[in-house]
Amino acid sequence: MKKGKFLGSLGVVSAAALTLVACGKGNNSSNEGAKTASKFPIETANKTAKQGGTIKIALESDTPFTGVFNEELQMDQPSADVSSPGQESLFDTDDHYKINDKGAATLKLDRKAKTVTITVKKGVKWSDGKQVTAKDVEFAYEIIANKATKSQRYASQFNIINGMEEYHEGKAKTISGIEMPDGENGRVVVLHCKELKPGMYNSGNGYIWESAAPYHYLKNIPFSKLESSDQVRKKPLYFGPYQVQKVVRGQSVTWVPNKYYWRGKPKLDKIIYQVVSPKSASQSIKSHKFDIARVVNSQWKEVKDTKDVNFVAQIPLAYYYMAFKVGKWDAKQSKNVMNPKAKMNDKSLRQAMAYAINTDSVYKHYTDGLSFQIPTLIPAQYGDYFDKSNKGYTFNLKKANQILDKAGYKKKGKWRTTPEGKPLTINLLAKASTPIDEPIIQNYIQQWGKAGLNVKLVGGRLSEFNSFYDKVQHDDPKVDVFLGGWTLSSEPSQEQLYSEGTMQNYSRFVTPENTKLLKEMDSQKAFDHKYRVEKFHEWQKYMNDQAYVVPTYNSYQIDALNSKLTGYSFKPSKMNNSHQLWYRVGFAK
Repeated sequence: MKKGKFLGSLGVVSAAALTLVACGKGNNSSNEGAKTASKFPIETANKTAKQGGTIKIALESDTPFTGVFNEELQMDQPSADVSSPGQESLFDTDDHYKINDKGAATLKLDRKAKTVTITVKKGVKWSDGKQVTAKDVEFAYEIIANKATKSQRYASQFNIINGMEEYHEGKAKTISGIEMPDGENGRVVVLHCKELKPGMYNSGNGYIWESAAPYHYLKNIPFSKLESSDQVRKKPLYFGPYQVQKVVRGQSVTWVPNKYYWRGKPKLDKIIYQVVSPKSASQSIKSHKFDIARVVNSQWKEVKDTKDVNFVAQIPLAYYYMAFKVGKWDAKQSKNVMNPKAKMNDKSLRQAMAYAINTDSVYKHYTDGLSFQIPTLIPAQYGDYFDKSNKGYTFNLKKANQILDKAGYKKKGKWRTTPEGKPLTINLLAKASTPIDEPIIQNYIQQWGKAGLNVKLVGGRLSEFNSFYDKVQHDDPKVDVFLGGWTLSSEPSQEQLYSEGTMQNYSRFVTPENTKLLKEMDSQKAFDHKYRVEKFHEWQKYMNDQAYVVPTYNSYQIDALNSKLTGYSFKPSKMNNSHQLWYRVGFAK
């Protein structure tokens, strides 16, 4: 799994366990929904599947999906979801996300030689019948690293591969550290690295890219035009179980079997992803319009008694967060640069805003406990890497006011001024994804108002999904604070999300202490598990104290399935790079 898929509503992501982490009690809140969901299975009953049939899947979104059918350029969860029937990773894992030999390729690490060897299996073919080659593996790295693609996936983490940085900076035409011992048309790739990292044995480590790109199909397209090309937008090639038959841009994707699929013939004749408004999601489930639909948690009570539906649930490896803009991305230097004079570059102001919002009670109120506050940026699914002693920012309006008073944000009438006595307006960017977003964001604004902070929505209203991330990614100067979300890697390294050299650090904070802790978490010493755990706990404490990015909540993810379906699972060993392994899914005999 890769870090950094943007969340609209929670996308399909893997979780290690169904454990609920919630803190605080709110008025008029209930946990009945969560109690029910915690008892749901994480997969359908195992039955023999018959051949044939069409399934329709609801993609709940109030905006068209961007439809980037290339993982090296893809950044939004809706595009990842609609791509999932074809978009297969090179590697399979066990239930603890450790890479095994059951996938399309095998992985071999040699710490002494500092090499990573990827061997694609014979017979793994693109949907046009061509064997996946060593060059296809290398080409994926080139797409990410070439500045002309403007891929958001590039991060300084990749510079662990020899020659990667030189290629990214345009100083070399090839990546010197990628060796193809049997030639471009062979199936073996050797990555020569500066060092190997402790997380490399696991999927989602951020140092080894886990996808391939069809070089023979894309090679004649200039890198600068790749994302907008028909080969990426309308007629993509994949080596997964299904291939694209038809794309209605932003609205639907129809998939049919890839007759060259290496595992064998998939069960279904057709898979259709269709956009449906979150407002009508519950009605779609009750009317059986779709065979698979994500439950909108605020609508749980409306759908929970629906007949001929099986509910499958998990707490996904994901979280939502509040982030403060304190700098910009410098494309020339490929790094984040902080602005010491940024409005939000005051820890007291950030901490006060975090304490002032009643996240736990408001989400429990609207979702019957299916959404709940989380304390740190390391979710509980990461096991002992999660610091359970860290309580995070529980609602405390009195403390928020005290922090602001002490920091010199004096009240002048209704609103506080800056410590210099100037008017203070904080511009909030938040997106509309579900029916409860509007009342919850308005509640937050009221809460901040009780602390004397004048917070206003950018543009006066909630933002559309694609517009939201355009503003976030390109550091729109009108944005001071934004409310975002991540689906996460199954390996907990934080370098790819919060380092100086990753575009995905959208807050743009860079501090010596953060850099030090991130390096220590992935250092050679971190092969000692106890040491690595200590560094993760230190980082969580530091991040909570600094409050550049404050975790807000996570949610149960409940899928409503046609009761005749089998083979649907959230178990990591039965998924592939955070996606359903659609090859397994079919109608029971």
